[in-house]
Amino acid sequence: MGVKGFGEAQEGLSSGSLKVLETLVTLQGEGPGSGRPVFLIRLAGCNLACRWCDTPQARSPEAGRARSLSDLLREFEASGLSEVLLTGGEPLLQEGTVVLLQALVSRGARVYLETNGSLPLGPVPQEVIKIMDLKTPSSGMSHQMLYENLRHLTFRDAVKFVIADEEDYLFAREKTFSLRLPSFTEVYFSPAWGEMSPERLARLILRDRLPVRFQVQLHKFLGLP
Repeated sequence: MGVKGFGEAQEGLSSGSLKVLETLVTLQGEGPGSGRPVFLIRLAGCNLACRWCDTPQARSPEAGRARSLSDLLREFEASGLSEVLLTGGEPLLQEGTVVLLQALVSRGARVYLETNGSLPLGPVPQEVIKIMDLKTPSSGMSHQMLYENLRHLTFRDAVKFVIADEEDYLFAREKTFSLRLPSFTEVYFSPAWGEMSPERLARLILRDRLPVRFQVQLHKFLGLP
């Protein structure tokens, strides 16, 4: 980010705010940072309504309270961690998210962004590690995906499929190959909690020799938020 961008980020920090559901220190449960301690900022408000959403409490913007960007930055710095995750809800619904991402990057933080794949990734700083969903049929939201976002992903980033049944698996397998996802980014297959067993999904991946990473939601197994 150039000097102009840094100045704009600083100005935005002093005047902007975000609707935040919660902040906490936890272990990342999935994606490229899985298992790493992180300062998590969960934003409120989502433009999708996935059938198996595991954070329905974050769907409504009214569920969060307004927090200034500078206050969030101070809390992250006080956590003693160097890694931060913005999740939701859908973080990119709020204008202040990109300003906060810029400020975190400018301070040398390792920054992760979880996004549902329906909103443009273009404004997100290149240094941010992006974990983008490609919604499967069981979510009811697969028609909302913005496939042009794929051009913003690299091997530092990831595409995530949440898989609830065989139809989802076949959809994810087809998209993995037709979009050539493993040629430019990491691909994660994750069983929908309480719907497809981890063992079943692992066996399907092995049967088909897929060039993807199997993952479970580690934080759920550990009983972490």
